[in-house]
Amino acid sequence: MTTANEALTPSHDGGAGHPEHHHSPDRPGDHPLAGLHLTGRIVRPSDPDWDAVRMPWNVAIDQRPVAVVLAADAEDVTQAVRHAAHHGLTVTAQPRGHGASSDLADVVLIRTTALDDIWIDAETRVARVGAGVRMGALQAALDGTGLTALSGSSGDVSVVGIALGAGLSWFSRAHGNAAQTLRAVELVDPHGRRRWVTDESDPELMWALRGGGGDFGIVTAAEIGLVPAPELHGGTIAFPIDAAPVVLRAWRDATERATRDTSLWAALLHLPDIPEIPEPMRGQSFALVQAMHLGDSAGLDALLAEVRAAGPVLRDSIHPVAIAEVGTVAEDPEDPSPSMLAATRLTGLTDEAIDALVAVAGGGSGTPILQVQLRHLGGALADPGSPAVAGPEAAPYLMSGLAMVPAPPLAPVMSAGLDAVLDAMAPWATGTAPLTFLDRADTIARSYPDDAVVRLQLLKELVDPAGVVRSNRPVLDAAIGARTPEALVSEI
Repeated sequence: MTTANEALTPSHDGGAGHPEHHHSPDRPGDHPLAGLHLTGRIVRPSDPDWDAVRMPWNVAIDQRPVAVVLAADAEDVTQAVRHAAHHGLTVTAQPRGHGASSDLADVVLIRTTALDDIWIDAETRVARVGAGVRMGALQAALDGTGLTALSGSSGDVSVVGIALGAGLSWFSRAHGNAAQTLRAVELVDPHGRRRWVTDESDPELMWALRGGGGDFGIVTAAEIGLVPAPELHGGTIAFPIDAAPVVLRAWRDATERATRDTSLWAALLHLPDIPEIPEPMRGQSFALVQAMHLGDSAGLDALLAEVRAAGPVLRDSIHPVAIAEVGTVAEDPEDPSPSMLAATRLTGLTDEAIDALVAVAGGGSGTPILQVQLRHLGGALADPGSPAVAGPEAAPYLMSGLAMVPAPPLAPVMSAGLDAVLDAMAPWATGTAPLTFLDRADTIARSYPDDAVVRLQLLKELVDPAGVVRSNRPVLDAAIGARTPEALVSEI
């Protein structure tokens, strides 16, 4: 007699341990999740709320899974993965839908939004969070503690997502990418076993989880380290778009003087002429400088003096920032919207590079895209840290372009606009980008060196030979030479 555990045992021979991954309903009315009983809910294409439930945060992506599991707790996740492993299905997890891709045919989508527990030990500077916890919710819980997580530009992304994706934080120059704070992970592995993973219990898996995405199991909780932030100052300084050449030079010069306690970002912003934008700003363009400083206002004001003198200041919101406010400083949109992204790290920002960027994305350029952003990197991002696929990165800047896609026919226009920015900056581009900045047809090969990608692929074949778990950017989609999954298996 075959036990449940034996049925989920991995095998490399294509036998009962990992059925072929395809599904055809046996009879009308059959469904791949028939027989799966949960505390939460299974939403199917025939349900009235199907479109709302399947929708990712980027509503330009039309993801169509075979079903959505609204998990009530970690046990629901466990049962869903076990069912998938036993019946030859593939599962993927999205707490809120950030970073989603459209390729979810024959995939069961697990929503972990309800896994929202937060536990904080301020004395040891550790937080344990459920997979559905938003970064903004954790920051709100940390308000008054003098501690912060490595929060990025948005408070709406999940804490687990930014850690698995090695996201960039306002505090990354001081403390590295978000993966560096990942201390332990609770996940359901591709065989349906719930595990608590640490550097001691499984160092290779922890290496992969720190920046490799969600391809190695469905994470239900994580333990992250917190960093001291007794005083914060930050905000935005806005200038007319015509001042961009001078503003960007002043910003670049300030980055060259900045200590690790300060992160400086800049942007060329073109607001559309639509009713959703307040009248004074509707249809207008701006050059922005945004800052976050771990310290008092005097240090930040001294650094920003030349920036403020670079042009007429239309708005200056630099102010003391509470921990709960960190995710709002960049003023990222919080509501789901249709968008498209392109990014690359830069080797530097010469005067020629700035002129090229302004020509393609500044005032009078005619660019259709919403924003081009520049982030100062360096500092702790270039230092060795915890073992992670998202290792040290020497590039001093990251450039990203964001385009809104209000209607599908505009997608080619917006994609061309993003490509024009990448082409103009090609002389200074590395061609690489962080995992959380990948979009369109990007694979994880753009984020990491070939040897790191191959190592991820080898681990994927070892822990998930049946391909039960799928991430937003599957590691086996990355082409490394002529290597095939079969060749990878032969090397294990």
